Amino acid sequence: MKVKKEMLLMDYLLLSYNRKNAKNLLKYKQVYVNNQQISQFDYLLHENDQVEIKKENTSSLEILYEDQEFVVINKPSGLLSMSDGKEKEKTAYHYVSEYLKKQDRKQKVFIVHRLDRETSGVLMFCKNEKIRDLLQKDWNKIVYLRGYMALVEGKGLKNGTLKNYLAESRSQQVYVTSKEKGKLAITHYKAIKEIKNQTLLEIQLDTGRKNQIRVQLSNIHHPIVGDKKYGATTNPLRRLGLHAHAFGFIHPVTKKKYEFKVDCPKEFYGKK
Repeated sequence: MKVKKEMLLMDYLLLSYNRKNAKNLLKYKQVYVNNQQISQFDYLLHENDQVEIKKENTSSLEILYEDQEFVVINKPSGLLSMSDGKEKEKTAYHYVSEYLKKQDRKQKVFIVHRLDRETSGVLMFCKNEKIRDLLQKDWNKIVYLRGYMALVEGKGLKNGTLKNYLAESRSQQVYVTSKEKGKLAITHYKAIKEIKNQTLLEIQLDTGRKNQIRVQLSNIHHPIVGDKKYGATTNPLRRLGLHAHAFGFIHPVTKKKYEFKVDCPKEFYGKK
């Protein structure tokens, strides 16, 4: 942002932020003038000075998008979306909460959906409980894009659709069952590239059942690499080969479309 006329830094920040947030930006050393970090509220800005807000966060999470209602991150593989009862601090929820509290101590964060621990990619949180509730109430109608990239064992896959009924055992293992006992899961897939004895798939979901992609691909004898739980025997990536690369939804109040995409890890393509 370029300064149009001479003024104090605090006065300039108050053009875009309330006083509390402006003070926090200075306190947490997130204000830069001409690429120099400045924390003095009475620092004098001159015409054409360049002011930047750099919201550093110690968790090294990649923030894809942020506004007054949402925070969208690129969750790394190996990080829980939220606490499982055993781990409370090393979660995406905890890191996003800490990041927001550096700006406003009273700011709350609400989880909207989850990714499996070993799945990377687009994960969204709400700053507003009311919006969270509206999203979850009509989730399958509001969310129009759920795209994944999956590296699976075996070759010969082309394009197809998987329709199964899924249920979960007491040991939290999801499995294919009958219509009477399970919930419908629909997954569309398209082969992108064959790499050695693996195939990279682009996937679109019509439903969002727990472990849906993992179970359905395993059921056709093409488990995701690194997915020992569902039958994989190889682990070339040293992680689960599943990445949420696209997510889109319609705002439940404004009806505005939001769409977020993030590149697939290059190792999924066989690159180092």
